[in-house]
Amino acid sequence: MIDLYYWPTPNGHKVTLFLEEAGLEYRIHPVNIGTGDQFKPEFLAISPNNKMPAIVDPTPAGGGAPLSVFESGAILLYLAEKTGKFLSSDPRERVETLEWLFWQMAGLGPMSGQMGHFNVYAPEKLPYAIERYGNEVTRLHGVMDKRLAEHEWLAGSAYSIADMASYPWIGAYDKLPPDFAAFPNLQRWHQAIAARPATQRAYALRQQVNPDAGKPLSEEERKHLFGKR
Repeated sequence: MIDLYYWPTPNGHKVTLFLEEAGLEYRIHPVNIGTGDQFKPEFLAISPNNKMPAIVDPTPAGGGAPLSVFESGAILLYLAEKTGKFLSSDPRERVETLEWLFWQMAGLGPMSGQMGHFNVYAPEKLPYAIERYGNEVTRLHGVMDKRLAEHEWLAGSAYSIADMASYPWIGAYDKLPPDFAAFPNLQRWHQAIAARPATQRAYALRQQVNPDAGKPLSEEERKHLFGKR
């Protein structure tokens, strides 16, 4: 059974999407990032960058001591290799999957997060930052739309960890919906993933783990999320 250190954020959803799709047994350990759980020594022992998600696999390949993995992209890659699912063994298809996985990790996720921060959470509105990150996210959506005009999924003909990594960051903020009218291929892809039973099970965890999801942040939550160094 995989031990999952989780909070229902876009990066957290990536891992539950995989676990539900693969049918792996897992146990959730909530990491309430609004109360500072991510800074506790026991969590830092497995995730030194004080970010969730993280996992601990008690039965890694080859045996030995339990293995911890942090960073959502690394977790997806680890689980795909462990199970042999959602990552092709064909060299060309594998490379395409990894390209789009790392594209998400380096671009779509960070840029969408900054867009959300400056539009939703920042204490003052900074027009330059709002325009900068909004324009970049729109550009990235265009990159996806062009790719998806030619392929069913990001990595080609098969649903993969690249799709699981990107999906939670499309429409991650209710106040900032994606422009699906401009990107119909992105909309088709997004709707297809949303309709998958595993996706619905993964997102149902949001209210179970964090019943206060969607409420305005308190000052304490802001301190833990944005104020610590």
